[in-house]
Formats: sequence, C-alpha cells, structure tokens
Amino acid sequence: MSYAYLFKYIIIGDSGVGKSCLLLQFTDKQFQHGYDPTIGVEFGSCFISIEGKPIKLQIWDTAGQEFFHSLTRSYYREAAGVLLVYDITRRNSFSHMTAWLEEARQHSDSKVIITLIGNKNDLESRRQVTKEDGAAFARKHGLMFMETSTKTGCNVEEAFVNTAKEIYEKIQEGVFNMSDQASGIKIGPEYFRATRVCPSVKQVFRAPLLTL
Repeated sequence: MSYAYLFKYIIIGDSGVGKSCLLLQFTDKQFQHGYDPTIGVEFGSCFISIEGKPIKLQIWDTAGQEFFHSLTRSYYREAAGVLLVYDITRRNSFSHMTAWLEEARQHSDSKVIITLIGNKNDLESRRQVTKEDGAAFARKHGLMFMETSTKTGCNVEEAFVNTAKEIYEKIQEGVFNMSDQASGIKIGPEYFRATRVCPSVKQVFRAPLLTL
C-alpha cells in the first residue's frame, strides 16, 4: 500500500510491562497470554489514515533488560515517536520512567514525540500507580499520556494514532526538517500525487518479527 508519510516508532520501558503485547494488540488485535521476553528487538508495521492521508508506521519493540540496552539505543536514532511504557501494577516500573526518558532524549532527535503509557489498566485491583501520578509525570516532562490495556484493547490504537497525529501536526507547522533522515519521517509516493481519497478505516498488516 502506498503512503504519504512513513513514521518510525520505538517502544521502550522495563521488561514485562507489556511492550510486545501493545504492538501485537495494535497490529493484530490479539492478546498474548503468558510472558515471553523480547530478545533484542522485534518489528511490526501498519497503515493508518490521518486527514485522509495514508500513514505507514514502522514500530520497533525493544527488550527491556539492561543487557540489551547497548543494542536498543541505536534504534532511538531516526525515531519520530517514542512510546514510553510502564505497568500500573508495578510501582518500580513507573519509578524507572525518569531514566528511560533521559535515555530517550539523549539518543533521539530533540523533536521526537514521546507518549507516556500506563499499561494494564484492566488490573485495577492491583494498581500501584494512580492515573494522576502518570498524568503529573507527563505534564512535568511535556509528554502525551494515556492508560491502556493490551488485554481488552482499551486505548491501544489511540496511543499509536494520537502520537502519529501529533507528529503530523508538527510536520504541518514546519517543526520537522523533512530532508533530515534522523527525523524518523519519510515522504512517500502518495505525498506527490495531486489528490486521492484514502479510506478512513485503518488497514493493518503484521510484518514478520525480526529478532536480533
């Protein structure tokens, strides 16, 4: 499928917070039961539509273990969007958000759009991090914020799409240098066509997983 823009994403956060499940729920509308830690990096891709323009998302799901950090840091480069994920039932995963955010800003383009995601909000009885805590952290650091559930699908699509909308708005405002590959944005063939009606319904495919 042709696209007007390609946006590159990276998903980061502690091991076990649901990063891979977030990607799988978005691309395949499936929930993976059980915990199977990512080894290195996995990849997914899909299409969405923003203001009638087809947008391709390339999404890199990174391992949360410290052992793989030297490998995954290279994926910050050329990322237009970062999904910063914690588990609302694990206070320590939220406490580590400051370190993850510092790493993202150190290795990413200064214009990168970062969305803070509190995952597993279906486990309300086990909650250790309030929604107000997440919102306060996001306000303090200038991030977008929402809570999700990869089990029910709550806000999963919104997390990816709203991040893309913010990137798209910044493009319209001239914030991104479109000739700079490090921006994580690529202009596609659809951009150069005069007019074309794009379906409003999201078209999705799941790319083969890559394990490095």
